[in-house]
Amino acid sequence: MANRHLARSIVLQTLFEWDFAKKSDDEIEDILVRIAKEFAPGMGDFSFVRRLITSILERRSDIDTIIEKAAPEWPIDKISIVDRNILRIGLCELLFADRSEVPAKVALNEAIELAKTYGGESSGRFINGVLGAVYKEMGEPGRDDVSPKKKKKDIPYEEMLVQRLGGAVVFARDGEEVYLALVHDVFGHWTLSKGKLEDGESAEDGMVREIKEEIGLDVIIKQRLGENEYVASHPEKGKYRKHVTYFLAESLFVDITLEKKGGLDDAKWFKLVDILGLNIYNDILPIVTKAINILLKKDTTPK
Repeated sequence: MANRHLARSIVLQTLFEWDFAKKSDDEIEDILVRIAKEFAPGMGDFSFVRRLITSILERRSDIDTIIEKAAPEWPIDKISIVDRNILRIGLCELLFADRSEVPAKVALNEAIELAKTYGGESSGRFINGVLGAVYKEMGEPGRDDVSPKKKKKDIPYEEMLVQRLGGAVVFARDGEEVYLALVHDVFGHWTLSKGKLEDGESAEDGMVREIKEEIGLDVIIKQRLGENEYVASHPEKGKYRKHVTYFLAESLFVDITLEKKGGLDDAKWFKLVDILGLNIYNDILPIVTKAINILLKKDTTPK
């Protein structure tokens, strides 16, 4: 597997949907195929993903018992679905994986990284605490191991391929009330409607198209809210830059129709006063907050 971290992310997304929807074990392959097609189209070999999922399902009872013993104040059904399945992945690799293939410290670190990426604010500490307790009970295998790192050829930042994306805070007015349209992902977060921009397409036109396709709303772009660029990694293409432009966009207050695709499971209108109480990604929160401040001033003129 070219990228084990991506593979574990696919495992987590698959287990999340299986757990959230209370699917049978026989249905998990269909979930995996759909999620892999959506989030890892360039990954050709899924043997590691399937082995890990199969191992977790076969040992689920034992793994869940260990979780309850390591975190007695947290019954298994009270742990968030994301955290619960990250623990299943981490413990499965920590306890049952081939140590030459997945060293204990790798199993720990990978689970913690999944928690930081997909969990809530306290998920990293919680996962670290539970897995760390089990690791100590095991006698901390491989504690002093130093794994050799392969030196990769670094691609200069300015030479990396750039993928253009757009995101939008979509609002509508209904009388005196102002609403925001947010989409809900399979990891339990409310986030912005967003998508890839096509070649030769302006960011504004691309977002109008993406919002229509994703949530069925016709919008007018009011102003830019900001831009963000970060480095991502593809298992085959290597490192590349993701450049995201965020907009404030206005729609009529009409029903939302969510596009049926992997990764999203709901879309709703929310009053402004309810937004900050939602589970929103930390990197999205400043954009949403800026949009709310603009709307409260009723200032939506282009800038």
